[in-house]
Amino acid sequence: MPLTTTGELVAAARAAGHGVPAFNVITLEHAEAIAAGAEAAGAPAVLQISENAVRFHGGRLTPIAAATAAVARSSSAQLSLHLDHVVSPELLRSAHGLGFSSVMFDASKLSYADNVKAAAEAVRWAHEHGIWIEAELGKVGGKEGEAPLDAHAPGVRTDPDEAVAYVRDTGVDALAVAVGSSHAMTERTAALDHKLIGRLRAAVAVPLVLHGSSGVPDEELRQAVASGMVKINVGTALNTAFTGAARAHLDAHPDVVDPRKYLAPGRDAMAATVRRFLEVVGG
Repeated sequence: MPLTTTGELVAAARAAGHGVPAFNVITLEHAEAIAAGAEAAGAPAVLQISENAVRFHGGRLTPIAAATAAVARSSSAQLSLHLDHVVSPELLRSAHGLGFSSVMFDASKLSYADNVKAAAEAVRWAHEHGIWIEAELGKVGGKEGEAPLDAHAPGVRTDPDEAVAYVRDTGVDALAVAVGSSHAMTERTAALDHKLIGRLRAAVAVPLVLHGSSGVPDEELRQAVASGMVKINVGTALNTAFTGAARAHLDAHPDVVDPRKYLAPGRDAMAATVRRFLEVVGG
């Protein structure tokens, strides 16, 4: 099936009152698992490649993007390609022509004024090239290289009034907000601020994005979608599933040296995780 666009998937999910999960791709097996899980669930999904994943691949975006796009195009599921947590303007510009319909430009480490300026510049370039832009306001902790951050600490969560100004002054197409989740959580114990989600939904016209969804329990995710979240980002849960299955296989078969023997159960475990998230939030 041809690639669809993230904007179309998010708009359709929002109109239907459910969410659309976006799953992180690190290896070819991740992309294959996401496609398989989406096919099994009969639901659309976003395949997203982060700047950290590009760095893992030697700073080269084209090979992993081309492989991921090829997997998506060969799938019977509706899938889009998204470039996630981009801090480099050069990487943002390299998304054009590689199948990416959307980019999350992350200037959240900057001051508010500098975040607005950087995001507005990214939006201007992206819209000139037909790319849908997501940005972040607030502080969603757990990012690689950052000190631990309490998701409930004062000043961390996204302020609705500030969100109104930010969306107006940047022109972003979607807004990632800090409402109690955190990146890289391996236990599903996050408690979200659903009242804040509702206030943010009422305040801004653009779709809301939840980062760090791997650490959020199923019922919290369902309620988050009901409160106004649309794009639901999932990464660590896939890695946990993959590593657990691969480790179990290697523990049971210590003489195995063929990577296909443990990559296959790891890929299957990720596909099952994708299907579960799609069934929880994908309507």
